[in-house]
Amino acid sequence: MNMITIISGIILLVFFLASAIRILNEYERGVIFRLGRVIGSKGPGLIILIPIVDKMVKVSLRLITMDVDPQDVITRDNVSVKVNAVIYFRVMESVKAIIEVENFMYATSQLAQTTLRSVCGQAELDELLSEREKINTSLQEILDTHTDPWGIKVSTVEVKHIDLPTEMQRAMAKQAEAERERRAKVINAEGEYQASTRLADAATIIRDHPMALQLRYLQTLREISAESNSTTVFPIPIDLFRPFLSLVEKLKTEKD
Repeated sequence: MNMITIISGIILLVFFLASAIRILNEYERGVIFRLGRVIGSKGPGLIILIPIVDKMVKVSLRLITMDVDPQDVITRDNVSVKVNAVIYFRVMESVKAIIEVENFMYATSQLAQTTLRSVCGQAELDELLSEREKINTSLQEILDTHTDPWGIKVSTVEVKHIDLPTEMQRAMAKQAEAERERRAKVINAEGEYQASTRLADAATIIRDHPMALQLRYLQTLREISAESNSTTVFPIPIDLFRPFLSLVEKLKTEKD
């Protein structure tokens, strides 16, 4: 009889220890409920509970990455797009995360979806595509404000992908092509303007310094001879023709 009692006591002790002892990792906290009332959070390490009286709910304090499902959004300029995002958050106060909201993971996911539709719907398509950082910041601030009473800190929100309709993709491709053609024409016109300006400057210099034209003749002759051409060009100074030009002009004047 004594042996049976000892064995029964050992079994009861083992069951008591198994139900009373909990071990929490460094990144975990345990919210303790005693007869339905919260007495606080404990951990990490060894935790001893009172069987039947105490109940523990584990909460992870690690950074959580959550994908937000693609949402149908109509932008302010009436373009229908699909937008998805990813949010990074962590539990800062484990007690609030358990008692203030039924399921903080589900609640955060639903809040992220509605906020994503709301913020993207207030922006135009060009703003949504070009000012991604502004949209991310706005999403992060709104989510962090709403999840703060739950003891949750939303650190980052990133818009991952914006799915445009096929016809809108074609229109944007045509717009981009037209913009590239416009830039090419502007650059070409700018080059023509600079070239004509340089030619005008050169003409002014040659007019003020006639010998510059003769030097240009000599340089051209050297370039032609360097190409091993069979044709030889001799530049004739324009000054040799000035007397004849003056005589022609004088005869014309007398005739008039």
